[in-house]
Amino acid sequence: MNAATSLPHNRVAVVTGAGSGIGAACAQALLTDGWRVAFAGRRADALQQAIAGTGDPFGDIGQRALAVPTDVTRASSVATLFDTVVRRFGRVDLVFNNAGMGAPAVPIDELPLEQWQQVIDTNLNGAFYCIREAFRVMKAQQPKGGRIVNNGSISAYAPRPMSIAYTATKHAVSGLTRSAALDGRAHDIAVGQIDIGNAASEMTERMVAGVPQADGTLKPEPRMPLKSVADALLVMANLPPDSNVLFMTVMATKMPFVGRG
Repeated sequence: MNAATSLPHNRVAVVTGAGSGIGAACAQALLTDGWRVAFAGRRADALQQAIAGTGDPFGDIGQRALAVPTDVTRASSVATLFDTVVRRFGRVDLVFNNAGMGAPAVPIDELPLEQWQQVIDTNLNGAFYCIREAFRVMKAQQPKGGRIVNNGSISAYAPRPMSIAYTATKHAVSGLTRSAALDGRAHDIAVGQIDIGNAASEMTERMVAGVPQADGTLKPEPRMPLKSVADALLVMANLPPDSNVLFMTVMATKMPFVGRG
């Protein structure tokens, strides 16, 4: 809830991958903080469930939450997402570029080319399509500008064994962040990145049993609550327009990142 007024402030956010995990937790936190939020993802039913799971802190969730089925690998679908949000809410103040996927942990020469392409299309091309549409909308609206937060990863800095597709795309997302942050200056568009390590979601359930380490062993890894990620995003989202967090790392305190390998 917006502490300053205890009422919705009605800024507008778009969250991709909002049907589950990090995306759902962050979209729900934004709603509770007073934002109008477009939940974007492939499955309409999952988006509706995520909205319903928020509760109704202001008694107007039907007016402030919008489910928009979206395939971020298709530029036309992303364009439709942003057009739909502008028609419904009038503008876009924040984009959390969160949709992403990984590939099976197999040796490089055994990774199917189709799976490589799927990861590239989702994590890299999808992020670019969303940044492109966000710039289009934010440059034209009045007052102009806004904020984009890309979901990077610990893997943008240090890879896991047998993760070449995911690691390559997350390094590339860092390049998108830096370049868009530079190009956004002239249009009052702030661009930053949140690098997340071991948030407790379906995607990281395997870490409880054990995942491959750089030394060849298999070890369980600590995870952190999804709320920690949502809280970190809110810090970035609620900064004044003339301030930006370019890169933030939020991670399970005891995960093997610092000193990995």
